[in-house]
Amino acid sequence: MKLGRVVGTLVATQKDPKLEGLRLYLVQDLSLSLEGKDAFVVAADAMGAGVGEVVLYASGSSARQTAQTEGRPVDAVIMAIVDTIHRPEGLVYNKNPAFPASEDGV
Repeated sequence: MKLGRVVGTLVATQKDPKLEGLRLYLVQDLSLSLEGKDAFVVAADAMGAGVGEVVLYASGSSARQTAQTEGRPVDAVIMAIVDTIHRPEGLVYNKNPAFPASEDGV
């Protein structure tokens, strides 16, 4: 799994029929400090993510192991939307600051 941020959408009106119904996003890789890297991937969305969200994505054969992507020609899939990220130095990311996260990440 890799950490990324959804930075855009991709629309392809002509595509393989096995891709029909999949929402495609541009996902930028993130560093541990949540800074964007130069690398990005086009990922199928299995979670209902949106632009701007921090996500976990899987690539390679693992990308075809969700209910939405099984048997489809995808190489990357968003398979989790991140709520919080904790590191030893403290909270790094909280999707919803209105609901403070506990220190143990639960």
